[in-house]
Amino acid sequence: MTLFELKCEAYLKDFIELKESFDILSKYINFSIYQSKKLDLENKDKSMNNYCFGNFYPTESDRIYKKDKVYKFVIRSIDKELINELEILLYQNLNNKFLQVINVEKKDIKQYFIKELYSATPVIVSDRRDSQGKQLFWSLYYNGDISSLQKRLQNNLEKKLKQFYKEEVNDSNSFIQEIELKNEKPQSIYFKTTKNSKEKIVRLIGNKLRIVPNKDEISQKLAFLSLAVGLGEKSSLGGGFCFGRGA
Repeated sequence: MTLFELKCEAYLKDFIELKESFDILSKYINFSIYQSKKLDLENKDKSMNNYCFGNFYPTESDRIYKKDKVYKFVIRSIDKELINELEILLYQNLNNKFLQVINVEKKDIKQYFIKELYSATPVIVSDRRDSQGKQLFWSLYYNGDISSLQKRLQNNLEKKLKQFYKEEVNDSNSFIQEIELKNEKPQSIYFKTTKNSKEKIVRLIGNKLRIVPNKDEISQKLAFLSLAVGLGEKSSLGGGFCFGRGA
């Protein structure tokens, strides 16, 4: 298994608050994909996105990214063609009012043994809907059982493995040996959507996690897959972007 990565440098044309940054980056990437009819059609045909991205870095102490400064962000995918085309398309997205990608470095990363996974962005896991139909998300406060989070992460990665590699996981054991919540309060990702000409801000609730994967072959494959396409849900909105620490 190999993942494909773009390390991007972006010049900011305006100030961007941290809470707006996921939405702005997501729309920049999605618009770039939309410029390729082939990539756009392939993206619409998938029930799960085959890429993920991290937020701008370095972060700012006042939680506001500064106008006229250059920040970095990373996009990863299992799809080499997607990364190859994005390497060019990101430059061509010239009319975005918030940012312009000015440099891109491409890297292929072969599967390696992962000792620990760390989520750099909130890991989003949907739960039930409330009596008003509002989508709820897993949190320790409301769910109380971290094993239910573990099961949902496992099921999500198994579905991704089946969709992207046509592989079934026959062993019911979890890929997670140890899991730790790194935040006291739930973390948030915000994005804007428009319905009936009205703009609405949607809040996704997630958690920062530290995970120790098991050492067997399938566990390591699932752990590595999470680096390429994100851990949990909403990777196209910035959810579940992870870093892996090798042995």
